[in-house]
Amino acid sequence: MNFPLEGGCGCRHVRYRMHTAPLVVHACHCRWCQRETGTAFALNAMIESDRVETLAGEPDLVDTPSLSGQGQLIARCPQCRVALWSHYAGAGPVLKFVRVGTLDDPDALAPDIHIFTSSKQPWVVLPEGARAVPEYYDSKEVWSAESLERRRAIMPKIEAHRARQGR
Repeated sequence: MNFPLEGGCGCRHVRYRMHTAPLVVHACHCRWCQRETGTAFALNAMIESDRVETLAGEPDLVDTPSLSGQGQLIARCPQCRVALWSHYAGAGPVLKFVRVGTLDDPDALAPDIHIFTSSKQPWVVLPEGARAVPEYYDSKEVWSAESLERRRAIMPKIEAHRARQGR
């Protein structure tokens, strides 16, 4: 895949550019993602926030409950309300979970792993050979060496965020 990739909301008010490959792409089949998206799963590209540039518009950050109880901020277009990415409480603003479907070319990012498949819809058939786990996983077993190194580099920022939150 070639980077950068661009994307945005349905009305094109908010536009963004991903400058590099994400750390990992999750297809999350948990019931919470099903409820939140109104569909069978969420497809999120986890990437450092400083590698995503806002090109136009500013999304609203909507504080939304999450299964962890810590909540998440969902970035939504203020006009069409399409969800563009989330910031989960654990990493806060340091990481974005970009909704792959908002990319201009969503085919560019296939899932690296299907997670929480224990609660996937029974009619969803995963491709043969797809990496899948019933719940979550150990990143050291799934992420590339480059992604693990990038994660090590941002951990001080994540830890600072957690300290500010009292976690």
